[in-house]
Amino acid sequence: MQTFQFGIDLGGTKTELIVLDQTGHERFRERVPTPASDYQAILRTIISLVRQAEGALGTAAQALGVGAPGTPFGPEGRLKNANTTCLIGQPLATDLQSLLNVPVIVENDANCLVLSEATDGAGAGAPVVFGVILGTGVGGGLVINGQLVNGPNRITGEWGHNPLPRWFDLAHGTSTPRACYCGLTDCIETYLSGKGLSLTYQALAPQQSKLLVATEIANAAQAGDKVSKAALSHYFDAVAHCLATVINVIDPNIIVFGGGLSQLPGLCHAVQGRLSQHVFGTDMQTELAVAMHGDSSGVRGAAWLTRHCLPMQAP
Repeated sequence: MQTFQFGIDLGGTKTELIVLDQTGHERFRERVPTPASDYQAILRTIISLVRQAEGALGTAAQALGVGAPGTPFGPEGRLKNANTTCLIGQPLATDLQSLLNVPVIVENDANCLVLSEATDGAGAGAPVVFGVILGTGVGGGLVINGQLVNGPNRITGEWGHNPLPRWFDLAHGTSTPRACYCGLTDCIETYLSGKGLSLTYQALAPQQSKLLVATEIANAAQAGDKVSKAALSHYFDAVAHCLATVINVIDPNIIVFGGGLSQLPGLCHAVQGRLSQHVFGTDMQTELAVAMHGDSSGVRGAAWLTRHCLPMQAP
């Protein structure tokens, strides 16, 4: 009997469901807006998507994987660190499991990205894969030998909430402290997120009245604008400096970039060329790659989560 993997990517603006077969081929996909301020409406949205897929495929879901903008924590799996704030403190997996009557696994969206890319994406076959999200936020996840790694605090890979060293900030002329939503100041996320890049551009061009977004900065740089080029150069320097710490600690075979800023032209080449300045020793072998599945990596990773709770199928 054919087994399908059902996965949900619960984003701040959209909720997407995908169904994969055992070989990773997409059998169903649907995307709808997220009712981001209403937890009960989010539950109804997910249930509706699952029922829609079941009807289209003529089979019931056996399990559901969910990539969420937060981390399940504690015996009830209540979400913490969610930038969709109505999810904070909610037992999302428990509630969905009660409504669907199937096992539900909820993981951080960065964990889903890295699981996807380690399973059948840019990091397939690599023993140690570190996945990075560069977007509205900055997150990360770790897969070793095909298995997600989660520590007791459920924050494995959260490099975005380490502090960016002050020497970097001061050396690049952007010394105004940046508050992070997590309550700390000058987190890596405040520099490497989309808003962080915009703030760096603004610091370099204080006469500009308009706060440019990342795509506008990238386009202006390609058109020859010197300030935009400088902002991107500072950004690539910061990515390299911060990832060097990750490499020094876990020494991954490959780092895979996802999120909107992973599409910045020349990201991998620029960062690769800078890493050896900061990584311990001079022989730096870690590869860099952009997620093979693009913005589908999160939802595909959510679907792959269900392989761990489905029964083995006889050949």
